[in-house]
Amino acid sequence: MSLIKDGVSDVKLMARGWRWGRRGQVPRSAEPFVLPSKSTVFRSEWSRRKPAMVAREIAQKGGLEPLFRSQVRTQVEGLDILDRIEGPVIFVANHASHLDTPLVLLSLPDAWRRKTAVAAAADYFFDTWWRAVGSSLIFNTFPIDRRGGTMATTPGEVLADGWSLVIFPEGTRSPDGWMGTFRMGAAFLAVEHGVPVVPIAHRGTFAAMPRGQNWPSKGRRQLTVRFGEPLRPGPDESVREFAPRIKEAVAALLDEDKSTWWEARQRASANQTPDPAGPKVAPWRRVWEQSESPSKVGESARIRAWRR
Repeated sequence: MSLIKDGVSDVKLMARGWRWGRRGQVPRSAEPFVLPSKSTVFRSEWSRRKPAMVAREIAQKGGLEPLFRSQVRTQVEGLDILDRIEGPVIFVANHASHLDTPLVLLSLPDAWRRKTAVAAAADYFFDTWWRAVGSSLIFNTFPIDRRGGTMATTPGEVLADGWSLVIFPEGTRSPDGWMGTFRMGAAFLAVEHGVPVVPIAHRGTFAAMPRGQNWPSKGRRQLTVRFGEPLRPGPDESVREFAPRIKEAVAALLDEDKSTWWEARQRASANQTPDPAGPKVAPWRRVWEQSESPSKVGESARIRAWRR
């Protein structure tokens, strides 16, 4: 018995020191630094061609929209501004839930929706072929690399082809429903390609389906979405100067949606628009405030977790 135990111990000791696969003989910290190879991600040009456009129209109007309307209620304001402009434009919105993309797309008039593409994170929506094909076909997404890699298609190329873009400058969904830091990609594209930015503010998507939840909460929660006046960079306005104007416009729309147009305009003119990043309080307090849907009904609309 002792001989068997000693043999097993020797085998385990040898296994710990064996170079399984390509394991190096030195610690990773002592290995020379090698630049990672650049790789081109999923190509999505096919999703903006006629056959894919027809398939997407069937998928959105025959499947996505009925399913979406069965789960949530929506209220859309400000679409009249689209009657006064021509595409392409860059739609810029806050980002709190996976419901944001279908909410924005299905709120657009059909003519605009059919010529609008959505910028999506390559490391999330294009990490597997089935997710890449599905999101490209149904939502007309194209990948953008949040880590600065090489892309098969750039936003500039999509704009040049006459497609409007939906961009979430926060880069990821909010963990608590409040607006995060805006990156400058949308402002750069607007300045570089001379296209207007249409700010969009929506509320209720976090309460309906917060981060970590895979399906909307029960009860057809209320969502609101509001389109603002288009913004155009000035002749000598830099990207760093234009980007804050976009964020301020989204913040003003959020304030307007919570109160009234007149009250929001008064606060904006006095530079007193509430900070869309929310109060600096405990995390649970921030989540608590954003867990209520913008419903007009008198009963509480907070998510189930807070009603126990």
